[in-house]
Amino acid sequence: MNTPAEASHSHSSGHDHKKCVSEALGTAEHLCVVRGVQLTPIRHQVLELIWDSHKAVKAYELLDRIKPLQNAAKPATIYRALDFLIEQGLIHRVESLNAFVGCSCSGHQHEQLLLICNNCQEVEERSAPDVMQALSQEIKQADFIVHSKAIEIHGICATCAQTMSSEQA
Repeated sequence: MNTPAEASHSHSSGHDHKKCVSEALGTAEHLCVVRGVQLTPIRHQVLELIWDSHKAVKAYELLDRIKPLQNAAKPATIYRALDFLIEQGLIHRVESLNAFVGCSCSGHQHEQLLLICNNCQEVEERSAPDVMQALSQEIKQADFIVHSKAIEIHGICATCAQTMSSEQA
């Protein structure tokens, strides 16, 4: 069974993206208060820009989009905000794309399975407990010490696959 975040794919019918963004920002604000860290205006703006869609966004794209709001913003400004957001578990780095996506499970520590659509570039975060448990067993058998665990899978999302098949019909 999917969590609401897993079921929410931005171009799925019924996905309320404004609600999705509002919940993500509300969770971020709450977690920062509870943890005693500051979600400064620039960090908040970067997080909001990342949540603008479910597509992974690159740091320099964020810089270009934040410049009209924060004229003095520099690459270091964006990277510091990104480091903070990653540290707080509010976003994920999509290593294969060298980009960032909002975390739909910010309230708790977790491993991630990221499904990346090669067509529309959307990234769906899934918890995949069975996959992660099997992977953990393999890692344990290898006596390997893990620092972080993320699986990125590239392919075509269901929405794009459906669109492609209807175009071919």
